[in-house]
Amino acid sequence: MTSREEAAGAAAKSGVVIRELHEIGEFTQVYRLFEEIWRPDPGNAPVAVEMMIGFAHTGNYVAGAYEGEVLVGASVGYRAAGGSLHSHVTGAAIGRGIGYALKLHQRAWCLERGLDRITWTFDPLVRRNARFNLVKLGARPEEYLRDFYGVMADAINEGDSSDRLLAVWPLDERPVEARSEPAEGRVRVLEEAGPGPVERPADADVVLVGTPHDVERLRREDPAAARAWRAAVRKVLGGLMEAGGRVDGFTDRGDYVVSLTG
Repeated sequence: MTSREEAAGAAAKSGVVIRELHEIGEFTQVYRLFEEIWRPDPGNAPVAVEMMIGFAHTGNYVAGAYEGEVLVGASVGYRAAGGSLHSHVTGAAIGRGIGYALKLHQRAWCLERGLDRITWTFDPLVRRNARFNLVKLGARPEEYLRDFYGVMADAINEGDSSDRLLAVWPLDERPVEARSEPAEGRVRVLEEAGPGPVERPADADVVLVGTPHDVERLRREDPAAARAWRAAVRKVLGGLMEAGGRVDGFTDRGDYVVSLTG
């Protein structure tokens, strides 16, 4: 099965058709969809219509997932150094596999153009995104980026620093969903204790770095605890990665699996 056939199959399973976008009206639909998802302050849209026009016109990636005539997911990316595509923003209805279908469409698009990897950033505190990226897709974080986007004025990120992990997804193999790593018997250096985090010494070759159960809800209901999580994950996960630690997986309990030896 070709990468294009795999992408079409995933789209059909989700009940959508995914295609590249080229018209101003289509880009306006994407803009409105992203507004519904992120609810940004005026002037702080994830991507402007004019930028999508420029990306599409110059051979970059702008695609939408349609259920009939209704746009239910979209992704925007641009070619980057080293034969890669940087996926700038992707948004879709949750729980239907549309995001996965978009990633497979993106993968097929890249392979047809000789690109061999896709990169993107994600918030290390958002557990469902980490599980999707590391387990469902098999991507791996290669860099911890502190306050990468500066202040983000939207309903999801407002009031928090914009720390991100840079995910790298090699495209040289067929995507196969990875197994969640077991947590039992491993040293947990950061874990939940009530709403906040508790740190412990990293005294093993492989350690677990926990995440909050639902940081987006925590930001609304207990901002102090959300800020504590940001500081702790920045210190622990960011510190381990900066010291050479490698993120090898994600557990079914919501922990990053970090190897501290080469």
